[in-house]
Amino acid sequence: MKCISVYTNSFEQFSDIYEQVLESPPQDNEDILVEGITVSGSGHVPTQYIERMRVKPEVVVMREKARDIMILQHGNVFEICLPSDEEDEEEIIEDEVVE
Repeated sequence: MKCISVYTNSFEQFSDIYEQVLESPPQDNEDILVEGITVSGSGHVPTQYIERMRVKPEVVVMREKARDIMILQHGNVFEICLPSDEEDEEEIIEDEVVE
């Protein structure tokens, strides 16, 4: 999954810029400012990362089912985890191997 980090501990600020971040996400390893908040392209994270994070009591997990987006909030950061094309390719390869 592609991960975008939004550095704020305010859900209100995060909510205000969420759609804007999704419309113009930063590239991997790129930092941008959106309404004074740092947003970073954090690259890709494995699905196991989300599973490990969701069991931690200090992590809030939100899910936007319609777009298959996971949002993790911990400390002073929100992590937006988006499905990526690489995952689709990996799933296809895995399906071919299984057959």
